[in-house]
Amino acid sequence: MDNQEILALYETVADITDQMLAAARTGNWEQLAALESRCSSQVEIIKQNDQPRQPLTPSAREKKTRIIKKILEDDRQIRDITEPWMAQLSAILKSAGTERKLSKAYGANQAG
Repeated sequence: MDNQEILALYETVADITDQMLAAARTGNWEQLAALESRCSSQVEIIKQNDQPRQPLTPSAREKKTRIIKKILEDDRQIRDITEPWMAQLSAILKSAGTERKLSKAYGANQAG
């Protein structure tokens, strides 16, 4: 891959993370998960091909740095949105699991 193709891959990832952030902001978890899958695929392609045949020019290096910073900022904002939601979901699931265990241990609907 040449340098332009590699930069295009980074731009694709940046576009996807931008869409992921929008999905997280609106609570569209299904879309967020689908986009995360697409993003992971693109990152794999980058990992396999991010050895340019020629060194990046200074302007291309700056562009790559800007794109990576944007991706990282989007990722931070997505985590800021999703981590509290994931903690809440985990607590709900843990509570439901405890309720099932108690129900099994003490029997549901026992007359008292």
